[in-house]
Amino acid sequence: MVEPWQDTTLPVHVRAADLLARMTAEEKTAQLSSVWIGAEPAADGATDVAPGQHTYAARSTLLDTLLPHGLGHLTRPFGTVPLEPAEGVARLAELQRTVRAGNRFALPAIAHEECLTGFTAWRATVFPTPLAWGATYDPVLITEMAQAIGRSMRAVGVHQGLAPVLDVVRDPRWGRTEESIGEDPYLVGTIGTAYVRGLEAAGIVATLKHFAGYSASRAARNHAPASLGPRELADVILPPFEMAVRDGGARSVMPAYNDVDGLPAHAHPELLTQLLRDRWQFTGTVVSDYYGVSLLEEAHRIADGQGRAARLALAAGIDVELPAARCLHPADPLPGDLLDRAALRVLTQKCELGLLDPDWEPVTGGAPVDLNPPHMRELARKVAEESVVLLANDSGTLPLGNGLRLAVVGPLADEQAAMLGCYTFPRHVGVHHPELPTGVEVPTLAEALRVEFPDAVFVDDPAAADVCLAVVGDRSGLFGRGSSGEGCDAEDLQLPYGQDALLDDAMTCGPPVVIVVLSGRPYALGRWAEKAAAVVQAFFPGQEGGSAVAGVLSGRVGPSGRLPVGVPRGPGGQPAPYLAPPLGRHGFPSTVDPTPLYPFGHGLSYTTFSWSQPLYEAEEFATDGEATLRLTVRNTGERPGTEVVQLYLHDPVGTVARPEVRLVGYARVPLEAGESAEVHATFPADLAAYTGADGRRVVEPGALELRVAASSDHVHHTVPLTLTGPVREVGHERRMWCEMSVK
Repeated sequence: MVEPWQDTTLPVHVRAADLLARMTAEEKTAQLSSVWIGAEPAADGATDVAPGQHTYAARSTLLDTLLPHGLGHLTRPFGTVPLEPAEGVARLAELQRTVRAGNRFALPAIAHEECLTGFTAWRATVFPTPLAWGATYDPVLITEMAQAIGRSMRAVGVHQGLAPVLDVVRDPRWGRTEESIGEDPYLVGTIGTAYVRGLEAAGIVATLKHFAGYSASRAARNHAPASLGPRELADVILPPFEMAVRDGGARSVMPAYNDVDGLPAHAHPELLTQLLRDRWQFTGTVVSDYYGVSLLEEAHRIADGQGRAARLALAAGIDVELPAARCLHPADPLPGDLLDRAALRVLTQKCELGLLDPDWEPVTGGAPVDLNPPHMRELARKVAEESVVLLANDSGTLPLGNGLRLAVVGPLADEQAAMLGCYTFPRHVGVHHPELPTGVEVPTLAEALRVEFPDAVFVDDPAAADVCLAVVGDRSGLFGRGSSGEGCDAEDLQLPYGQDALLDDAMTCGPPVVIVVLSGRPYALGRWAEKAAAVVQAFFPGQEGGSAVAGVLSGRVGPSGRLPVGVPRGPGGQPAPYLAPPLGRHGFPSTVDPTPLYPFGHGLSYTTFSWSQPLYEAEEFATDGEATLRLTVRNTGERPGTEVVQLYLHDPVGTVARPEVRLVGYARVPLEAGESAEVHATFPADLAAYTGADGRRVVEPGALELRVAASSDHVHHTVPLTLTGPVREVGHERRMWCEMSVK
């Protein structure tokens, strides 16, 4: 006999409720629990991949203790230690059999993995880091990438991915800048939602992180309190999450480690319940960040024991404790209504994933498992190529011809670390297994240059070269084991590892110097702005990144990346002024000039473009209406190229101080030499909404200005508009996208 909870013809919420009613309190609590097998690192934390792992893992509940009651999650069965893909499939299948055999309902666990730069598993394709996704300004490509990543995970038995990161960069000294998409909420929201759509289309539960305010920490320090007011939270930090929930269909959210105004996100009912569920109508699961519930007791000190921390988290809206059961475990009783609420959400998600179906079986493989197939490598190449930003080319040195004498200098020129973000498997886990190969081919830039320029002569002495390529930037790592990455915050934006001196020396050698920055954050380059022949920026571009950067240097790849974060002139004076109101920019009240060297949205090409005057139907439209405009972009040069048309909003007068400009739309326009295309934009009045002095989000009548631009500071045309009608309050149903198309 098939019980109602096993009946696949019934709605998932009916099946989940039926199963919940049959469970004991211990079995319900077990569904909120997880285990992390193989996570016992060195006692000094030298191999930690989560904060406090060496301490907390030793005190976590073991699988055997949980098995009589069931299990909610299996943590990182592929991403904890290097496993051959086929071995990982077999290991996960055996774990699922053990879990099912250990509980009376034969329920499997949800297996989750990291997937920030591709599936974080040995021998899996390594994609560019999220800051590089932002530099592409290409949501369609990011959806395609995410769907491919999701399919590879689903094919080996994984159900949930802990990505994307939707933290809007507020100060790039923050170590996790590389994991973020950019410093503008519209860019972060559109690119992040594109990633969510791809992952969810592949059947993987996307997990939005870190909710919320993590990137606004004081002095950009990891886990530090976030000093931000309600309007910054509402208008800058939260919109990307709202877009990804509503328009992306994300089925999981992960709270942040920080507190906002003294209340930790893991114990924040206004965020996790009143906003996320009641106002945004989110119906998925909220999973803790690793050891986030324990930190309520041991770091935030708002709980006097694990049991109290568990109850605070559960009351706020946490459903699952990751990565292992410490506070939420069957031995401790929990309030029945809160327990039922969380367990029902977990069971509903398991039902959606097919884990309650009577015929469910774990993936067992059979055929060889290839996590780095040709189509994945091709996608990694495309994302890397579109993400490389040409910052400067004042002397026309680039693209380089063949047959030159090239000097390639810098500590990162011949190092794989310069290509890889901190959540790539080689830098996240592989560094602790030096006896093993990387798992995938990751050519260094020096190696890629020798392939790209077969007729070049590579010399050691820069003075003897026609061109000197000075390669600088970061090594990613975790908790101080790198210059960029989680727990690797910077005091200022000076290049690490003494690379300033390297550039100073290069500039005195004689030949033109091309600066190539391979990094996880922007660094201050103003010291060499007038001396460098050209500057190229790539944000940890992944396994195909060496070839992508070399291709831009040769001209085989036309540079089309645009900055998702501004590049500062000097190392101090942070945060940068993008999204700042007038007094946040350079002016007489302060001797500090925060004007960036290269602004948000900036990027050059090897060709030239002309932009026609925009045409628009009406200068006035209602506060519940929309404005349409169109313009023609023409490639007036001799090479193919891609222009990125950016639309910025300037609001001359508001009831609170407003950003001077903010991005409200963009479109990539690829054109052959001499070719033109028409760009259409539909700007809804809702995108002019902001949170006023009374805390309401409103669209107000009055003058607006749309700036059609190549960057936040390079405006081609200005379109004056006037909103008419009453002040209109808008909520979760508002339009959050400016539809732009290229014809």
